Amino acid sequence: QVQLVESGGGLVQAGGSLRLSCAASGRSLSWYHMGWFRQTPGKEREVVVTIPRSGSSTYYTDSVKGRFTISRDNVKNTVYLQMNSLKPEDTAVYYCAAGSRYGMASSLYDYWGQGTQVTVSS
Repeated sequence: QVQLVESGGGLVQAGGSLRLSCAASGRSLSWYHMGWFRQTPGKEREVVVTIPRSGSSTYYTDSVKGRFTISRDNVKNTVYLQMNSLKPEDTAVYYCAAGSRYGMASSLYDYWGQGTQVTVSS
């Protein structure tokens, strides 16, 4: 079993950048496919980006392509989400997730962090 803790959220102006971190404990992240998801009040949790165990490919939702970058450091047991050119519509609680099955659906992921708030002001 793995425990996930996100950090790095905050308040930023539109056009700014943030880097989210997802630190794992209990087991190596190299065992898992990883994803970042986000959720706003009244809406379903949506995928932002996913990366497989191998790191060989990634999936980005269209709205963040070219602005967000996921990376994983299996030595530090941490996954990162670099977010550039932030927009007000990126405002959400961001969650990292780990799972043994790979895909874009949140139901595929078994372990979740507590979330970190990202607020982008216009």
